[in-house]
Amino acid sequence: MKQYKKWFTVICIFITLIACNEKKKNNIPKGAELQHQCVQALTEVVVYDIINPPVASRMYAYSNLAYYEALCPSSKKCTSLLPVLKDFATPGTPDKNKKYDFRLSATVAFMKVAEALVFSKDSIRKSRDNILADFADIDEDVFNNSIAWGEKVASVVLERAGKDGYKLTRGMPKFSVLKETGIWQQTPPDYEEAVEPNWRYLKPLLMDSASQFKPIRPPVFNMTKGSPYYKEVMEVYEMSTSLTDEQKMIARFWDDNPFVSEHKGHLTYANKKTTPVGHWMGITGILGRQSNKNEFEIAKAYALTAAAIFDGFIATWEEKYTSKTVRPVTVIREYISSEWNPLLQTPPFPEYTSGHSVISAAAATVLSEVFGNNTAFHDTTEVKYLGLERSFSSLGAASDEVSMSRMYGGIHYRSAVMNGQKQGQEIGSYYNKIFLPE
Repeated sequence: MKQYKKWFTVICIFITLIACNEKKKNNIPKGAELQHQCVQALTEVVVYDIINPPVASRMYAYSNLAYYEALCPSSKKCTSLLPVLKDFATPGTPDKNKKYDFRLSATVAFMKVAEALVFSKDSIRKSRDNILADFADIDEDVFNNSIAWGEKVASVVLERAGKDGYKLTRGMPKFSVLKETGIWQQTPPDYEEAVEPNWRYLKPLLMDSASQFKPIRPPVFNMTKGSPYYKEVMEVYEMSTSLTDEQKMIARFWDDNPFVSEHKGHLTYANKKTTPVGHWMGITGILGRQSNKNEFEIAKAYALTAAAIFDGFIATWEEKYTSKTVRPVTVIREYISSEWNPLLQTPPFPEYTSGHSVISAAAATVLSEVFGNNTAFHDTTEVKYLGLERSFSSLGAASDEVSMSRMYGGIHYRSAVMNGQKQGQEIGSYYNKIFLPE
């Protein structure tokens, strides 16, 4: 009888261990949820570190490319992007005689690249460790093989990042502000230095050069009544005096300024928010969750969208620091109303073209090709930061609203948002032509 009890106890313990292991294995996020978690972890660090939008685009682009490339070998239908993108080596192929969990590899690759590019490295390590803990009970050899493959992919991606020109731009001269009529001046309330004046010198991922999709020239500065430029200035001013509550909300929803300073008396405090890139990465996640796309298709959507945004920032920054167009607040205060303030805080860089319009159109164009032109979605990306959410009938409708939001906010003229949107659409279409042919 005692022997039966002994075996019964052993069997119970064995069943309990199996159940516990199964429970731990079930903790591993399913499908693309793992990548959604990685992207959100990066977004939280970008917000915390107050990363400016162009630099943030670089972080998202390389990290998501690493995730996709590390995941790709687990599907015969998955094709590497690196041979087509500029100046990437290839990581080779995994050893056919070894077993891998490529989702673990993808997580390792994403986090290793992100850690190398962000400032708050401890935060990324913590997020990585939390995710990797879910894989602790897989076979030891599989675990080690998977880690090694992810690190190999990450090293290839980081090698390219190391020669894209970013480090060189850190030592380049700052933008010299000249007191010339029609040329960009530092803007209130903080009169900050121009952000990333040398970003145009970074090496694009797919474009041949920063000027491949160059927009038409902005209207010539001329405050003579009736001139094209005067009409654009007056449009912004008059619009600001009659904004509806919804238009004000739209402007704030798409503001995506990572660091807005609030001034009350002698006190100044900051509101941290996501960047335009983080907003569109959030939209990519929303679309992925509501679609029937598999994890490879969603990983590709993340990678291509982030890459198109990265190239979009290079293109719009090239134009910004070529045309050096003055912001509405500077012109309106000098020529129309000295006490005028825009609804949104003016970002510290030249006006033309609208960067948010460019990268939003690029992202919407790529995502429309992946998820469909008329895909409706409910955008909850800003709930955490602003408590705001909006619904859209399509990605194109969202991109259109982004452009108008910059005018509602009083920080851009119509030519900057319309021509910026066209510039972004051309960049997105170029990505679709190369990577998402019909």
